[in-house]
Amino acid sequence: MTIVNKIPCTIVTGFLGAGKTTLVRHVVENARGRRLAILVNEFGDVGFDKSFLAACGVEGCTEEAIVELPNGCICCTVADDFVPALETLLGRAEPPEHILIETSGLALPKPLVQAFQWPAIRSRVTVDGVVAVVDGPAVAAGVFADDPEALAAQRAADQSVDHDNPLEEVFEDQLLCADLVVLNKADLIDAPTRARVRAEVEGHLPRAVKVVETEKGVIDPRVLLGLAAAAEDDLDARPSHHGEGEDHDHDDFETVALPVRPAITAGDLAARVEKAAEIPGVLRIKGFAEVEGKAMRLVVQGVGRRVAHHFDRPWKSGEARDGNLVVIGLKGFDQRAVAAALAG
Repeated sequence: MTIVNKIPCTIVTGFLGAGKTTLVRHVVENARGRRLAILVNEFGDVGFDKSFLAACGVEGCTEEAIVELPNGCICCTVADDFVPALETLLGRAEPPEHILIETSGLALPKPLVQAFQWPAIRSRVTVDGVVAVVDGPAVAAGVFADDPEALAAQRAADQSVDHDNPLEEVFEDQLLCADLVVLNKADLIDAPTRARVRAEVEGHLPRAVKVVETEKGVIDPRVLLGLAAAAEDDLDARPSHHGEGEDHDHDDFETVALPVRPAITAGDLAARVEKAAEIPGVLRIKGFAEVEGKAMRLVVQGVGRRVAHHFDRPWKSGEARDGNLVVIGLKGFDQRAVAAALAG
């Protein structure tokens, strides 16, 4: 009898702007020759994360090693998109030794874990672990609860309480499924705040789960890979606000890609992004742009009023330098106002 070793897969989940792509990129950069493949899911039809990952410059981290599932939530399209993409990776002459799956910031991880029970892949892959990346400053600001104290009181009285805030439900479902929580951007909050945020996160966890604090997604890959959770066989320990078979959609959110003119300086564009991020309903802004007189491509990422930017790589010969920023927000946010702010 032939025993086939299952290829481990790590699901990286987390809310918009928590730092999932940065963490995945760090893991790839420090893989030490391990043959990795990445499945990355974008909410919306404009890919940012694949291009950002492919620019890492690490040998073996090629376009072919990164599979993008755009224009749809990976947890909603497992049959149409995810399972076929996984089968393609497994069918390669040299299949990956480990697969990293980065979900969109609005995806629920449990339906994705359930997909690993599909007969076509069950005998070939296993969920090594679900890693939930948490934006420390965002949680400190109370982004995921309209009234944190009242919500905590309700939760203490009734574990099945329904939340009116859709962001709270997404955030909680990601934590409820986690085998490891990465409390990211810990350097942006002071020690007492970190302790408060950590306690709040741990209050959501249904079982003993390790919480690791990080800065800019820097973590030893050995901490993330090799958890051996076999999460697909442990679904009962991963409660969810969304029952099995229940429809899950993203009618509460929408995304748009907006062109941006070349910036005079990186700071000039960052200021425009910060102004756009202040418009009610805007949750996340990310993308690439050109800076006048610079040979490097500028990466811009904004979460709330926090905007970060850096040059990631030189523009390729013949590459279109059209700047594009992807904006994700609550349904009905003022896209015209955002476009005006980005135009400056």
